[in-house]
Amino acid sequence: MESATLAPEAVPTASVLVIEDAPEVQRVVGRALEDAGYRVFAAGDGDSGLRVLLDNHPDLVILDIGLPGRDGFEVIKDLRARGITTPVLMLTGRGGIADRVEGLDAGADDYIAKPFDYDELLARVRALLRRAQLRAAQHVIRVGDLTIDPLTRKVERGGREIVLTQREYALLEFLARNAGRPLTREQISQHVWKQPFDPTTNIVDVYINYLRRKVDGDGGARLVRTVRGVGYMLLAESIAQH
Repeated sequence: MESATLAPEAVPTASVLVIEDAPEVQRVVGRALEDAGYRVFAAGDGDSGLRVLLDNHPDLVILDIGLPGRDGFEVIKDLRARGITTPVLMLTGRGGIADRVEGLDAGADDYIAKPFDYDELLARVRALLRRAQLRAAQHVIRVGDLTIDPLTRKVERGGREIVLTQREYALLEFLARNAGRPLTREQISQHVWKQPFDPTTNIVDVYINYLRRKVDGDGGARLVRTVRGVGYMLLAESIAQH
């Protein structure tokens, strides 16, 4: 689905994944979201919904319970087991208290039963996105002009997005959470690779060089530092001056 003109109430660039097996409901909900200015992804079953989510990282998921194959309860349990904190609004024809409790206990953030009012649906979407933004802002890690969002794993430096592999991100986040503190190769190996340090391998040094090329490679102030005789640390000039 293509996004429509941005409406005043929409969160800029916010995207929503609608996982709904009824084509008419999927179409109408998608159109309502697009008309409100959101970018919309859609899927008709749980497995394809998971794939779309992992590929596109939407800001919010609207999830039906009665899906073919893997139902909505299984989908949200899978998301939370993977550590994915994307807010989920359950949209379903099951309006009983027991179903609502099961959905919320499984990890849903909100619940709306069919039939529903579209103004209420959009209001709930806006509320969940605002809540997610506030939560993300509280968790963002900043070192100099480098920002790391642990919830979305988005990394930027000076407004420029830096694309990292999973291992590079884990290394950078560990360094950032300990900014200004020298970390040994042993500490890095145990935290990032979850295994004892092997002095015969230079894997830590190799990944530090990968980070340097991506984080410091644009000619800005150097953040990834070598601490002779110890290991490595992340240090901004503002920190170094204190």
